[in-house]
Amino acid sequence: MGRARKLVRIALAGIGAACALGSLPASAPAAAPPQAALRVNQVGYATSAAKRAYLIANVEESGAPFTVRRAGEEAILYTHTVGASLGSWSASFPEVYALDFTGLQAPGRYSLSVAGAVPTSSPTFAIAAAGALYEQPLANALSFYENERDGPAFIRSSLRSAPAHLNDGSAMTYATPKVSGAGTFQGDLKALGRSIDVSGGWWDAGDYLKFVQTTSYTVDLLLAGVRDFPAQMGSASAHSDFTAEARFGLEWLLRMWDDPTQTLYYQVGIGAGNRATAGDHDIWRLPQADDGYGGQDPLFRYIRHRPAFRAGPPGAPVSPNLAGRLAAAFALCDQVFRTSQPSLAARCLRAGEHIFDLADTHPHGRLLTVVPFGFYPEHEWRDDLELGAAELALALSAPGQLPGAVPHTEASFYLAQGAHWAKAYITREKGHSEPLNLYDVSGLAHFELVRALRAGQNPPGLEISEAQLIASLRLALSAAVRQARSDPFGFGFPWNTADTASHGDGLAVMAGEYERLTGELSFHDAGAGWLANVLGANAWGASLIVGDGSSFPHCPQHQVANLAGSLDGSGAVLAGAVVEGPSDETSAGEVEGMRACPPDGADPYAAFDNRAVFEDAVQSYTTVEPAIDLTASSPLAFAWQIEAPASRR
Repeated sequence: MGRARKLVRIALAGIGAACALGSLPASAPAAAPPQAALRVNQVGYATSAAKRAYLIANVEESGAPFTVRRAGEEAILYTHTVGASLGSWSASFPEVYALDFTGLQAPGRYSLSVAGAVPTSSPTFAIAAAGALYEQPLANALSFYENERDGPAFIRSSLRSAPAHLNDGSAMTYATPKVSGAGTFQGDLKALGRSIDVSGGWWDAGDYLKFVQTTSYTVDLLLAGVRDFPAQMGSASAHSDFTAEARFGLEWLLRMWDDPTQTLYYQVGIGAGNRATAGDHDIWRLPQADDGYGGQDPLFRYIRHRPAFRAGPPGAPVSPNLAGRLAAAFALCDQVFRTSQPSLAARCLRAGEHIFDLADTHPHGRLLTVVPFGFYPEHEWRDDLELGAAELALALSAPGQLPGAVPHTEASFYLAQGAHWAKAYITREKGHSEPLNLYDVSGLAHFELVRALRAGQNPPGLEISEAQLIASLRLALSAAVRQARSDPFGFGFPWNTADTASHGDGLAVMAGEYERLTGELSFHDAGAGWLANVLGANAWGASLIVGDGSSFPHCPQHQVANLAGSLDGSGAVLAGAVVEGPSDETSAGEVEGMRACPPDGADPYAAFDNRAVFEDAVQSYTTVEPAIDLTASSPLAFAWQIEAPASRR
């Protein structure tokens, strides 16, 4: 699934030129000169793990020798020959070869070279223990969320110099407007007469909107990481303790859910306005400008004073996707903070149980995600309820005294709910689930529900068993393996589909979960390979995470990065941001104030496009816009690599 944005796509069709050329005599196209390039995991390879690079070429390279040397040294430490082609990537690059150097395990920085028809060398890469390899990427991911902070509690950095949207501390609430397919609304918004504090939280992406839809998913994954990987993402980490950052997102969710009145507010700000109303996507600026933007001009009234949209009246049923992932976030809050901050944990557990009880389990029409729905068009919700129930069951199974006034005190209630919704999800999807991502959380929900079942000693009489949940995970991973066989780079998700980077990270997470539940290493090497694809082992040779590796997007569609950061990848960059990645289309559309990026308009990745395309240009939101949900699975993917069995790290 993908996200939509306001920028207008521009198509240029040289019809006149085509007609003029049509009268010229045809001539055979000139043969392309020999070309080849090496693609590696630019973060590096764990010492004992499988190690694979890729050679992409337009000439035959089978049998050519390849060597591995320490960076800057001449001595050859590993040598082998290029094997048979894995298949064609495109008409321009009909040959792709895998170069395996798993036997090299000595720590250090290396470069790989091929002495074939087109001599070529790789970027440098590391071989090291997994903990050393992923220490900086984990710190970068934390830095991304810190730079996405809204409100008074911002963190000063090379990209951030001032707080933003302080007016959100007293935001007027509004009814959800009816919008067109383009996201615009008619007339004016309908105020509900109540102001609330919706300050804080993270911006959703490269814009400054804030959504419960994406924030709840992000908090779910970050809190799970804090709980499960204390040495990598929790209090035992010296460089990437996500505890405070996860709590920052959590506290905003608690502002958006008014537990005493049982009222959900789901969005702050509008993306698209109309002729009388500017929306967030109509202007390009630093966030601190918004509170006074346009002075008294009514066109910008909702930039200065952003609306908070209400999901429904007090006590109204809640869209099940939002109810499930919010319940999960609040239950994880209880699990993480019960000992250290018991009052917060108690508040969270009560909120989680209340919102789960309000889930609309017979929704009609579209789910409530954001307005307009086209920004995040989610259609599945049973997995969200499974996740919410699993986390509530785990919370109730944990040691410690429960707070008063919770509707349900027995984990068995939520085990039954989780089993019911897991079965409903599996029955409906029939083996066609997606990897873990914003639109399908079954890859996390199944894992958590198995753990909850084990904590409850697998009570009899439930609608689904531990074995069936594990089988569903195995089925999804097996489907990714089959997909990988059709791709010469071995990626487990189609490159010409939206959100490719987050799907790759999600698959790596699921492979780790499967290992943890079964003790089997069936998908370990595949999971590491899918993460490597995200980190540069792909046709374009680009890491899809800013700052991770040597070649990454320099021009993310992100206002702060564009206006306050570097345009060439040096200096201040939005480190840790996972971008959309290759897709089936690029996009274009300039907004006044946008700094041209790349400055020279060059597109070095275009030569490697096939049906999938990747462009590093600030206007191309379909390929290089980062987002909080896209990034959320990356620290978990890194943590799982560090926690791999000793034989694989």
